Amino acid sequence: MINRRKFITLTTASALLGGGILKAFNRQLQDTVSNKMQNRTLDSSASLRMTNKKRDEFSIIKPNALKKGSVIAFTAPASSVTVWELHNAVNFFQKMGCKVIIGDTVKDRQRKFKYFSASDEERAKEFMSFIEDKKVNAIMCARGGFGSMRILPLLDFNRIRENPKIIAGFSDNTILINSILVMSKMVTFHSAIASSFFEPAGFPLVKELLFSEKIFTPIKITSPLVQTILGGTAEGTIVGGNLSMLAASLGTPYEINTKEAILLIEDTLEEPYQIDKMLSQLWLAGKLQDCEGIVVGYMKNLDTKTHFFPDLSYTIREVIESRVKSLGKPAIIGLPYGHVENSIMLPLGVKAELNATKKTLTLLEPAVS
Repeated sequence: MINRRKFITLTTASALLGGGILKAFNRQLQDTVSNKMQNRTLDSSASLRMTNKKRDEFSIIKPNALKKGSVIAFTAPASSVTVWELHNAVNFFQKMGCKVIIGDTVKDRQRKFKYFSASDEERAKEFMSFIEDKKVNAIMCARGGFGSMRILPLLDFNRIRENPKIIAGFSDNTILINSILVMSKMVTFHSAIASSFFEPAGFPLVKELLFSEKIFTPIKITSPLVQTILGGTAEGTIVGGNLSMLAASLGTPYEINTKEAILLIEDTLEEPYQIDKMLSQLWLAGKLQDCEGIVVGYMKNLDTKTHFFPDLSYTIREVIESRVKSLGKPAIIGLPYGHVENSIMLPLGVKAELNATKKTLTLLEPAVS
């Protein structure tokens, strides 16, 4: 409650600022906010002119496969990263005979933008420049972190569809690759890029998904780390990724579509109650009910309790199982994608079969054309 002295002080200040000075200040503030919003977003008719109804008329398209001489562009649409940190990915693509371009958001990161690699406009502009560049065959997001959501209104999803190319990322980039799947109706790739996760054990699958020119045969994916939550089989289109970003997409034009889908869920450094909250948010939005099956990634802290109330906390595994089992859908946990060493690449928008009993995820169609 404000006291009498503070009230008198505020009243006096208001009187002194009254009339033209206060009105002028308000007008200036409104103009500043308006100008910033104009600069930060494209006209809605340009960035979101493809309505949900119209988008549904399009079939999902696939980018062209990579080959010797293909050009791979690295960009940082979210947080900053050093060129050195990309050495595993750069070395891999160069050994495959590809050429590599490093974007300015990686090379010239600006500390003044704190946890962003550059301004929203610069990050979006670089991403779209690689989309428009006919020489570029693939765009690799150099790091997740924070910021991918902020550039979504600055992207032209029609132009992305008109220039199909491989786009890969994970973590914070989850909302970017899923938004492109939803808005541009194009296959994208959930894939680690930073050197700490992009490692040799995952290279064979990357080769098979992005470079393979042989006649396609179904690709069966499994791991000794995988455990069954609820048995059974399901078929659907792969969508999803980082749980935090999936929950953040709800209520936006870029909301994840889980109908007839195999839903990927992974996260890192989250407490059990936070996982519970985000899963419940997806459940309340009907996203868990809409999907055909669920593939939870491996998380190092699956069986640990929150450090706040260890005697009162569930483990993350217990939280996931309690929410997922109630759905009665096939589900597994522990597939090594996302924030885990030797993370594997998974294509979004591709039909797959989940056999939760046998602990396998099988890709039923190629991810590239």
